[in-house]
Amino acid sequence: MTSKTLIATTTAALLALGLVASQPAGAADKAPNKDSFSFGVIGDMPYGDAEFDKFPDRIQDINADSRLDFVAHVGDIKDGHSVCSDDYFTKIREQFDTFEHPLVFTPGDNEWVDCHRIDNGKYNPLERLDTLREVFFDEPGNTLGAAMPVRSQDELGLPENVRFTQNRVAFSVLNIQGSNNSLQPWTGLGINGVTRAQRADVNHRIGAAVQQIRDTFADAGSRDLRAVVLMTQADMFDPFLLDTATANPNSVSGFKEIVKTIIKETNSFDGPVYLINGDSHVFAEDKPLAAGSDWLDIYDLPAADDLQRITVAGAEKVTHYVRFTASRNSNSGAPVLTWKQVPFSR
Repeated sequence: MTSKTLIATTTAALLALGLVASQPAGAADKAPNKDSFSFGVIGDMPYGDAEFDKFPDRIQDINADSRLDFVAHVGDIKDGHSVCSDDYFTKIREQFDTFEHPLVFTPGDNEWVDCHRIDNGKYNPLERLDTLREVFFDEPGNTLGAAMPVRSQDELGLPENVRFTQNRVAFSVLNIQGSNNSLQPWTGLGINGVTRAQRADVNHRIGAAVQQIRDTFADAGSRDLRAVVLMTQADMFDPFLLDTATANPNSVSGFKEIVKTIIKETNSFDGPVYLINGDSHVFAEDKPLAAGSDWLDIYDLPAADDLQRITVAGAEKVTHYVRFTASRNSNSGAPVLTWKQVPFSR
């Protein structure tokens, strides 16, 4: 593979010319012949030694949920003040391999973006991202845990960006990070501004995310799918950052092009859109882009009333995972997705 900068430059040029085409439809787009389905979502776990020790039991609780068709982990496999070591990544991969359902994983900022911090080991974040891809995405086009085919952006160097379809619901999982999508300076390395390599990575990931979102909605529209589900690590509408973002909209500048694309595609799609994220640790359900939202002024964008957002709980005292259930195709009057928090056994 060529250098990261060359990938970013080449991909940006191809995207600008409209020459990066979506992959042909394959097994990842063939929904199983089921009347309904469920999936589980976790994130921001395990945080710290105590939660790491509980993680195998958490996984077994999820394995015991026979209603689930797959599971998603929306990032942050460690807390923000522990070392981003190869050994730790390997231990988490070993735990991930014990999932008996297909496992979709998107990295979080704690395991690469923030690894420049002194207490994280003063790593170059881009080197940590490359290592995460080697450890967790060694078989692009397949999930972790039980094998399930997915369509990845491996050809763009982003095997973690995947999409797939279940029973007329389109899923799109995207590497979008907290810490302003990785635009915060790497101060642990003594760097106060944004480096050229850092900017190239951010631009590359934004371009790839925008392209995948567009492809997801295009497929959903052309195939008469019922709903679109987007999954990210970043909470692009973190209520705890609202005051900061109001005072300085540039603090969320790494999200604006993505949010703009989500709004445009949501408003053009004849069906509900769900955004599932972690990052802010507290379970929440809201419509952050509905008319009257403060976020519309921050992003300076129009409303998207049909976007429903669900934030999964996480961090040191996580007690639940979230089980989502899709309604039957024939039940036209019901919401496509419903969800509930399911307690862990310990």
